[in-house]
Amino acid sequence: MATTKWESELTQSLSAQFGDKIVEFCSYLGQNFLIARPEAVVPITEWLKTEAGFDYLVDITAVDYPERPERFELIYILYSFSRNERIRIKTSVPDGYRPASATLVHPTANWLEREVFDMFGIEFEGHPDLRRILMPEEWQGHPLRKDYSILQQDQAWVRENLGIESAQ
Repeated sequence: MATTKWESELTQSLSAQFGDKIVEFCSYLGQNFLIARPEAVVPITEWLKTEAGFDYLVDITAVDYPERPERFELIYILYSFSRNERIRIKTSVPDGYRPASATLVHPTANWLEREVFDMFGIEFEGHPDLRRILMPEEWQGHPLRKDYSILQQDQAWVRENLGIESAQ
């Protein structure tokens, strides 16, 4: 991915506030993002909300890179209605790391973090109700992990709840 350096008044303010907690400011095809250390993500989202008008948490998602030591990349997408601007915050975490929940800053993080937990198995520290949201509670595994083959789907659940043998 060919990125360019992102420089603006906002990046200068963020650098002054968070220093080395922000690793890099980049832009890709006009989409601005920053790469932050995991412990800084929630404070950055809070600062962006209160000081810069990024008042809407659009999404939280993840990407699985099983060959990397910091296996998962978490991506937070924020939007400012007043600025008509979107920003992404990216961070990388190893398997088993429990990033802080953003639910106290953005209540919408509740369901978004539940989805990331359900699909990738990432548990958010301090989340008020971390349980599955898309898959049935008794489902085994996390379907968007790259080590979770479609052939590994929960055969017992399919048999018990759908009354069929999987065609896998």
